[in-house]
Parts: sequence; C-alpha cells; structure tokens
Amino acid sequence: MNSKSIDSTRFDAIMDKDNIELFNRDYLDDSTNQRWMQFMEHKRRQHYESRRRCTRGITWTFISCFAIAMLFLMLAMNGNEVELEYEDDNDFQWERNKLEESSVTYIEQCMAIPPNSRIDCNPDPPISAEVCQSRGCCWMPSSNESSENMNLLKKNVLPPLNVPYCFFGSDYHGYNVSNVQTINDNQKVINLQRIRDSGFVNDVKNVRIQIDELSSNVLRIKMIDSDSSRYEVPIPVLNLPKRNEVLESLNEKMYQVEMNSTDFMLTVYRAKTKAIVFNVNLGQLIYSNQFIQITNKLASNFIFGIGENRESFRKLTNWKRYTLFARDQWPVPDRALYGSHPFYLATESDNSSHGVFLFNSNAMDIITQPMPAITYRTIGGILDFFLFLGPTSENVIEQYHQLIGLPTMPAYWTLGFHLSRYGYRNLSNLEKTFRRTRKAEIPFDVQWTDIDMFDSNNDFTYDRKRFDGLPKFIEHLHSINMRFVPMFDCGISSGEHPPQSYLPYKMGLEMNVFVRNGTNQPFEGKVWNSKSTVWPDFTHPNATKYWTRQFAEYHKTIQFDGAWIDMNEPSNFLDGAFNGCPTNSTLETPQYTPGMVEDSLTLNHKTLCMSARHSIGLHYNLHNLYGISEAIVTKSALESVLKRRSFILSRSTAPGHGHFAAHWDGDILSDWPSMKWSISSILNFNIFGVPLIGADICGFNGNTTIELCARWHQLGAFYTFVRNHNTDNAIDQDPVALGPLVVKAAKNALKLRYALLPYLYTQFYRVHRKGGTILRPLFFEFVHDQVVQEIETQFMWGSSIMVAPALSINETETSVYFPSGTWFHSYNFTRINTIGKFLPQLASFDYPNVYFRAGSIIPTLRPMLTTDETHSGNFTLLVALSSENGHAEGDLYLDSGDGLDTEVLGHYNLYSFKVEKKILEIKSSHLGYSTEQMIDNVLILGIDKSPIEIKINGRSMKSWSYSKNKIHINSLNLPLYDLKTIDKSKLIQIHYQIEWV
Repeated sequence: MNSKSIDSTRFDAIMDKDNIELFNRDYLDDSTNQRWMQFMEHKRRQHYESRRRCTRGITWTFISCFAIAMLFLMLAMNGNEVELEYEDDNDFQWERNKLEESSVTYIEQCMAIPPNSRIDCNPDPPISAEVCQSRGCCWMPSSNESSENMNLLKKNVLPPLNVPYCFFGSDYHGYNVSNVQTINDNQKVINLQRIRDSGFVNDVKNVRIQIDELSSNVLRIKMIDSDSSRYEVPIPVLNLPKRNEVLESLNEKMYQVEMNSTDFMLTVYRAKTKAIVFNVNLGQLIYSNQFIQITNKLASNFIFGIGENRESFRKLTNWKRYTLFARDQWPVPDRALYGSHPFYLATESDNSSHGVFLFNSNAMDIITQPMPAITYRTIGGILDFFLFLGPTSENVIEQYHQLIGLPTMPAYWTLGFHLSRYGYRNLSNLEKTFRRTRKAEIPFDVQWTDIDMFDSNNDFTYDRKRFDGLPKFIEHLHSINMRFVPMFDCGISSGEHPPQSYLPYKMGLEMNVFVRNGTNQPFEGKVWNSKSTVWPDFTHPNATKYWTRQFAEYHKTIQFDGAWIDMNEPSNFLDGAFNGCPTNSTLETPQYTPGMVEDSLTLNHKTLCMSARHSIGLHYNLHNLYGISEAIVTKSALESVLKRRSFILSRSTAPGHGHFAAHWDGDILSDWPSMKWSISSILNFNIFGVPLIGADICGFNGNTTIELCARWHQLGAFYTFVRNHNTDNAIDQDPVALGPLVVKAAKNALKLRYALLPYLYTQFYRVHRKGGTILRPLFFEFVHDQVVQEIETQFMWGSSIMVAPALSINETETSVYFPSGTWFHSYNFTRINTIGKFLPQLASFDYPNVYFRAGSIIPTLRPMLTTDETHSGNFTLLVALSSENGHAEGDLYLDSGDGLDTEVLGHYNLYSFKVEKKILEIKSSHLGYSTEQMIDNVLILGIDKSPIEIKINGRSMKSWSYSKNKIHINSLNLPLYDLKTIDKSKLIQIHYQIEWV
C-alpha cells in the first residue's frame, strides 16, 4: 500500500442505530483502499467492543467514550485534516496514536507476505471477507480474479487452487507457546495454548508437541490434544525402537531441533549443512476436532512421493492440491485415486535427501505452493510426523520402510508374466487365449480370471455352466508349472434367497464380522452382486477366522495360487446405504471436505457412510485403511490354507501395504499418456514400500492399438509385476490376438526379463531385509548429475540396469540419457562411454532398450517358458567391467522360491561376486538351501584385448573365447551347494577364483 492512502484515510464517525461506526466508502473503486477500509472496519469493531465494555463502568468513563465518538463524527463531517481541540487530552491522543499505529502495523503484516508465501486462513467455504476478518486474517483477492471464480465463492464451492484470498498475517498467532520442557536426553515437549478462535468448530485448546529422537537419522514430532484422547492410526503397528536402542544410536545425530519462542517457528535442520528439513509456524497451526492444518516450508522445489494420484513423479509446487482419500476412481489427473500415502522425499542443495511421513489415515488434502511449502489439511486424528535424514535418497527410503514394515518376499513365480481379462465369458474363450499364448512360446506363468467367472458375481463361487471344467483346467496349469489367480471382491452378497444358501453371508452373520450401520445392523450397499452387498470388517477379532474358512472351503474346489482383492477402497455403487447416510452428521459433511472440487462431491461418494462402524472405530477414521486391513487378513488366510508364500494383489493401499501385498495401477486408460505415466506410478510405489507394482499392460479401459500394445509390453516387461489385463467391452489384447508385431515385442522383452530374474529376485531379498527401492529414478544413483532429477521416462532396476523405453507413437528413434560412465546394451553388448548426455538410440520392436551399468556383476539364467523351468537352470554371470579400474561386483540370493519362514529356518544361500585386478571371486556368505544349480558360464564385458590364459582356482581353462571386447568362459560347472555331492559337515564356504592374464 502506498503512503498516500495510509496518511489520508480517516474514520468517518457516522453512527447507525446500533451505535456501530461505519466507514466512508468513497474509495471502493480503488482496490487498495478497499482492502485498507476492510481492515479498518475490522479494527473499528474491535475498538467498538472495547467502548461497549467501557460504558459499563462509571459515568466519567462513559463521557470519555462519548467524546471519542464525537471526535470521529467531526472528522467525518469535515473529511480532511483538522486541528483538534482535544490535542492536549493525553488519554485521547494516546488512544488515537495507538489505534493508528496498530492499523499501519496490521496492514504491513499483510503486505509483507509475498503472494506465493501466503498460507490459507479460510480454506473452508464460504470464503469471504467477513469470514476472513472474523478470524483475524488478511483479505486480499487478486485484482484480476475472474468473475467465474468469484461466482464459485457465492456457491460455497472452492475456487481453483491459487494464491489464497484470505491468509495469515506475518504476526498472526492462534496459539502461544506456554512452555518448553526437556523430558530426557532424547525427548522434548512443547505446550501450546489457543489464544484466538480459528473459525473451525471445536478448537483444541491445549496442544502437546512431543519430539522424540528415535535414532541418529530419524526424528518424531507428535502433536496431540493435551486434554482429550483422539483417534490414532492403528494399522500398521510401527517398528519403533526401544529406549536402549535409541540411546545407543544417538552419538552422531544428523539433525538439530530449534524452537524460537519469539516467532513460534519450530525448525529441524541438518546438523552438517544447516539445510532446513522441517520448518513450521506453530502460531499458524489450526487444530480443531475435524480440521487440522499445518504448513511446512520446504528445502527445495524437488519433492517426490505423495500418493496415490495421476501426476508427475516430481511433484509440482505451483499451487497444487493432492487429495488422499481412497476412491474407486480410474486414473485421471486432479482426483484422489485408490490409496493414501502421506510421505514425501525432498532433495537439498548439496544433493542430500530427507523424507517426511505424516502418520494419519483420515481424508486429507496436501497443498504445495511456490514458496516452496507444503500444507497438510486433515479432517481427523492427530499430527504424527516422522523425519528421515538419509542422507542419500535410498537411505531415506530404507529408513521409512524400516518404520512402516519391510516389503514382503514374493514367491518366485509371481515375477513371471500374468495374463488376464475381464470378459473371457466362458472357459472355451479362456482356453483359446491360453493355448495360443503357449503355442507362440511367450514366457507365461499365471492365468487369471475376473468376476465373470463367478456365479452371479458372488465371491467364492464359479459359474458351473459357462466355466464347466474349470477345476480340471487349473489342474492342467499346475501340471506344466503354471499358476491360477482369481478375483476376490471384498463385498459379500446379502441378497441371496434364502440367506442360508450362501455360506459366506451366513457365516458372516453368525460371526458378526460385517461392518455395521448406526442401528448396529450390517451396513448394506450395492456392488456387482445382484441385489445387495455387505462388507467384512477386517478389523474384527473374528475376521481372520472367517476369511480363512472362506478360502479353505473354496480351495477344495478351485485350486487357486493367489488372491486378487479388488474394489477394496471400499467401492460401492451407491453413495452410502440404500437410504443414504445420516443428513445431520458432521461425519458425512464436515466443515472442510478434502478434494471438494465440485459442490456435489461428498466423502461417502461411491463408498460407505462415514458413520458406519467397525469393531475398532468409525469408518470416517478407518476408510483409508480398509485395503490394508483386508490384505493383512488375506495374507494370513492364504498362508494358512496354501502352506506356502502368499501372493496378493490389492487395489487400495496405505503405508505398510508392501509388507503384505502387491499393487497395480487400477483401471488405467489404453493410451500413450497413460503408458508414460505408469513409470511415475511404479517409481512412487517403490518409494511407498510396495516394490511389487505394475500397470495393466496395453491399458485396461478402451481399445489398445498394435503399436501401443507392442511398446507397452517392452516397457511392462520391466515392471516388477507384469500383467496384461483389460475390460470386457474392449478388444482382445493378449499378444497373439494383436498379431506378429506384438508377439515379437512381448516375447523378446519377456525373454530378457526371465533371463534377469535371478538379479531381480536378489533385489527383492535386499529390500525385504533392509527396505529401499528396486525400481528407482536415476537421481537415486547419480546424485551429482542435475539432469537426472528431471528425467521421468527412464528408470533403474536396482543399481545395475537402466530401462529406457519408447513412449511415443511412430517413434523410430528415442533420445536416451546416459549418466556418466560406461554402459552396455543388453541386445548386442555395444559399449557406450559417456560423460553424461543424451544419445539417439534405435527404437526397435525386436528388442527393448535396456542397458547394463559398468561395474556390475549380474547373475542370469537361460529363459524358459515358465519361471519354474527357468529357476532350475544353470547360471551365467554377466560381468560388466568398469572402464576406470576394471572393477565389478554383484550378488545372488537363492531359495526354493515359495517357502514360508525361509530366513528363520535358514533355508537360503547368499553369494557375492567381485572383480579386482583381473580376478573374479565367487564367495558364499550363507549356505542353507541345497540346489543342483551351477555356475556354467561367465561373460566378461569391457575387455580391450584377448587374454593369454584363463585360470579357475589356479588351473588353466581351455573352454573360453574372446571377441569384440568380451570374454566368454563356458563349461565351468561350478556347484553352488548340492548336498548330494558335497559333505555338508566339511563345507564352510564356497570360494572360486577365475583369473585372466
């Protein structure tokens, strides 16, 4: 605001019938003066209230107040600067100066906030100057705001996200810090007291902030109601360290915590560099019963994570809303999708990384803005933050996974190719698809069916007319080392007649395991079942027993090998129950609704009523946990019935989900942008701790094309979960149905995948033991390369393999970025030396563009038609030597492929491979699994000239050859651990040395 408008503006002491002073509106056309007068009106109200209290005093006080009012009236009548008769009245002069000085200070507090740094004080409708000023905040709509957006405000609909109209001033304090306490060496407490209403119903008056140092690189900041207990997330049970473990790990803390009682800033920064990790203004905290908001200033604009949504991998900070509320929503931008993961990874200026996890399961919006900053708005629970200091990106993810639960170890067969569709319609069509895929000799492990296999779409049934002979077909699959996975929707039919005729419903009633409504009856809605649906409460004490009995009974007829649990957001074709949801409940219509981008969107849209009840609480709080609670119970049921490692594919996910199940991207579109976006999704879910992840190859919704499907198979072969699946009203899209181009692309890409399965399986073992990513962005590996932070079209398999797919229509050549170093193309082992740049690469349908990183040793197998056949073969070690020092290393994990408690029983083998000074060493670090497999071949890449001699354990080898910078050593026959030929009592370690001179 310019000085002229401040100096010339004066009160007009015009008294209305209620003795309330109004302001001159002469400057309404001037937006700056309008904002000034809106502010002054707020100050006038405060002043008037003070005068009213004054009139309750003695008579002389009333006269003084009246004199002040008369002064204002005189100013209004003259309209200009006047010489005041009452200048010598010290009381009045003091009051006048105080008011004007505070007015200017207040305006300065508003104007001092740059537009991109404004934090919304009125995020809930209605958004208006009146509401804003009643909260003590600044009201400044943009002068060029569109009339369309202003009309939205009148309808109580949130306008498109941008610079807030209503925001906190620089000196706004809703809470004061009442005291700061040090509890012990690793715990501090900050107590806050509410000093003004936030505008939200039922403000929490006293907040306790507990800061716990959990290790040298993990910090917890928990904000709770000091006076009352609130809902806290029950699933998953976090792996928190014991106190003695904490104290042992706090010797060299990576962080420092600072609380400034003057500006109320709570700051966590990296001890070494002083980079900010967490920076919140506690004075601007909003903490009410059904709305909590806090803003954290970010260290940089480079943040990743926050899901599930169809957005770029690097999250935008240009006023972006990410809604976390599990919905049955096929992937489109700007909508909440199937799962909720309030975790982000941020990079700092020196390329260190940190992570922030909010342990809160309620519906929430996460807002990013250009400050840069991130604002959390959740409608329940507490604020429970965990900070991970890394310092590398992979370290951060490991620390996060160790807290929420390490990823499960998958069965080996789940890493093969899966084929499915909704719409086989009968067994004959299913068998035709199966036979033509086998005949084409495409690697193929798992046949799936969707709900059209069921009788009346009911779980734990099959249609004995259309799918007559299904049990025998499954027997045949098993006889050729293949598997079968059917669908299991979470909704149970409640409309069968008589009710006792459908065992899952009858047993559920007897065991009282269904979600309840407000009258304590089973909550009824509608999904695929013919009449009505109820939903198991997977938090119920009887849930595991109930679910296990259903799987056990079904397995007697249908010999399934895994479970596909779908529609578990949970989805509902109704908005709540048949008769709707309670209309007078703030659970259904809270003051703020996350993701409310249209006035008709409610929390119960296509799901259960928020007032529905589970055994441990309200659906309002537990909605986002339905999928993971079902996954937990399903894992227990499958392992009990099958007596081997479980495989579960779940659509809805939450933090900790990867400890129990896999995920896929849902009902994705069959188009080029969706294929490209799937890379962002698989990278995100590796960050979230769900490494077994993929999208439906060729897309689910709509008709694919030959070129798209061929390219998608080349990409999808390098998802960790590989499945071709589509909807019932689209064309057949199995590779053979689309012709020779798709067959060629799929077959060759899958053969490469099957060859690399030992490497991939070993990566799963690594993340299962310590957390971390398998599919990862390039910047995880190449931290000093600024280019790779922007690359979202390539990704790494672990640290040794780079995938660079063709992602555009009519693409004959693709530009691939090669980080500094040496790379070898997987197709012909062409060597590529680079200091870090984009290079053109042929986009062939004959092979995918996959590259081996120099310095790696990758165990491979000869690809066969199934993973079982492949897994029984002998190994070839692919050694990609570093051009700098001839160094390379790698490892291998071996076990039976599907055994339970493999680690506890010690039934596995671990091997390490290392090349130094032209000697390849093969060593075992653990031997507990007997195998007839051997290392037969070694292929060494990056050899500039032929060696004279090759030795194995000092003995000269004859079976080797050299050509084009590579050595091929064959017929090694090196046993890995066969108890039939090795005396276990004498064997301590396997140790082989291969030397070339």
